[in-house]
Amino acid sequence: QVHLVESGGGSVQTGGSLRLSCEVSPSGSSLGWFRQAPGEEGEGGAAITIIGSTKYANSVKGRFTISTDNAKRTLFLQMDMLKPEDTAMYYCAAPRFNFGLPSLDPQQYHYWGQGTQVTVSS
Repeated sequence: QVHLVESGGGSVQTGGSLRLSCEVSPSGSSLGWFRQAPGEEGEGGAAITIIGSTKYANSVKGRFTISTDNAKRTLFLQMDMLKPEDTAMYYCAAPRFNFGLPSLDPQQYHYWGQGTQVTVSS
């Protein structure tokens, strides 16, 4: 069982930045950030493996950065140049078994946090 708790969401204007955090217990897992806007399907945003390999959705590539602390107890998502279309509930997630390659497929993740809301106004 992996326990995940997100924080850091909020409201910003277009072009602003936010940094999301996710406390992970126990540590040492592949991890991912996903998001879901009202009335839309969820989508993968960014993923990272235990050795630090990363993958980004085209919609966030170049603007978002996924990382962990050295102990891999905290997952981060640095979000820059935010756009209104980034407005969504953001979730961190972990799979049952570690990935060799980072994955943005939500069906491969078994443990999910409660989510943190990000709102970007124009």
